[in-house]
Amino acid sequence: MALNVYNQTAERGYSKYKRYFSRIFSNARKYVDLKRGTVVSVIFVDDEQIHQINRDYRNVDRPTDVISFALRDDETEGDYIEEELGDIFINIDAAKRQAEDYGHSVKREICFLFTHGLLHLCGYDHMTKEDEAVMIELQKKILDEVVSRND
Repeated sequence: MALNVYNQTAERGYSKYKRYFSRIFSNARKYVDLKRGTVVSVIFVDDEQIHQINRDYRNVDRPTDVISFALRDDETEGDYIEEELGDIFINIDAAKRQAEDYGHSVKREICFLFTHGLLHLCGYDHMTKEDEAVMIELQKKILDEVVSRND
């Protein structure tokens, strides 16, 4: 897996998440179809930046915690040596708030948001209760084996 991590915020220290994301990706391969040559980009942003992305690309005029953009939605677009799944935008401001609300670490929340975004890139969603239940179970399995609840 090739993992690109970009920090578009004024804060430092987010490069350390690359190793956690790599472990999550490896663990996710037990549960979802991810090829070894898969490329994923993670971009750390703040409330203002993700609000603009959400408004411009999803017509939702508010910030959110994570947004995923799949590079290819159509499996017939061609064969690639490396499969570029897409981009995951993680809002660090929302991650901090949600970590406090849920009573766990910012690390766990950021790893959860990555896992959630990765599953979206793999085609999972939570538009129905049934789909949501599947996605929640996968997130729990993938994340709990990599990041402890107290971490």
